[in-house]
Amino acid sequence: MKRLFFAFAMLLVATMSFGQTARQILDKCAATLNTKDGMQANFTMSSAQYGSASGTIAIKGQKFHATTNMAAMWFDGKTQWTYMKKNDEVSVTNPSQAQLEAINPYHFINMYKNGYSYTMTKDANSYKVHLTSTGKNSRIGEMFITIDKQTSHPTEVKLLQGKKWTTFVISDLKKVKMADSAFQFNSKDFPKAEVIDLR
Repeated sequence: MKRLFFAFAMLLVATMSFGQTARQILDKCAATLNTKDGMQANFTMSSAQYGSASGTIAIKGQKFHATTNMAAMWFDGKTQWTYMKKNDEVSVTNPSQAQLEAINPYHFINMYKNGYSYTMTKDANSYKVHLTSTGKNSRIGEMFITIDKQTSHPTEVKLLQGKKWTTFVISDLKKVKMADSAFQFNSKDFPKAEVIDLR
């Protein structure tokens, strides 16, 4: 009985230490992205729900701007503009918190801090953290984040929304100094676009 209790205690300690290590790695990853000037990266997305796309993304705090060959999106912390090239139109919204959680990279970076448990594996070059939601109403039930050991930058994010997986592969992530205006739609750049205000 004592041996069984000792083995259980050692397993519990090991699990706690492992969890803390995963949390520390996620904290360090988030810290590299939460810069006052901004970050920019290239990405490719593959999704059972949304299809495939590639482009660039920039974030600065809660602000973000993403561009693909089909669309562009800006969010300045309150208002979101979504431009569709095919229709040459831009829709303007004030997204809810739930909507932001589904699209805003800032939330993907920080959502692990509440409502998720972690496990982790690693290889010679990276950590792979598996997050599982502990709440019933989370829009993202599971997420895998692959983090480069040397830079602490995320290189892949795979997330489960409902029963469908979406994978983002991230490359050329770097710090850039970006003005706040870069996260707002500029009508001068799209003079013929129809603006649809849905606020």
